[in-house]
Amino acid sequence: VQLVESGGDLVQPGGSLRLSCAASGFTFDNYASGWFRQAPGKEREGVACMSSDDGSTYYADSVKGRFTISTDNAKTTMYLQMNNLKPEDTAVYFCGLVRMHHVLGIPHEFDYQGQGTQVTVSS
Repeated sequence: VQLVESGGDLVQPGGSLRLSCAASGFTFDNYASGWFRQAPGKEREGVACMSSDDGSTYYADSVKGRFTISTDNAKTTMYLQMNNLKPEDTAVYFCGLVRMHHVLGIPHEFDYQGQGTQVTVSS
């Protein structure tokens, strides 16, 4: 299982970014998918997740209303649309998969994860 993130960048406060996470040789059909982030000196924080069976989503309170998780129709790429970015959103963002079709919240651990992409929000 290989996941490759892209889309991280330097953006001004209030700006938007869309992160992508591409699967290599498989689809997300049998996994719940999600994103988490790691900022220097801070604990890892689950950001968003999506169940594969019914598309239900969960978001951290810190990003609710600003971030949206989605997948493409082929379920080979997941996205994290981030709007109204704030300096506190600065972190390395990782996509991840859990070997479950349905989750009831953002997982604390992921079975698979990508290498991460840096998002910096600064003026």
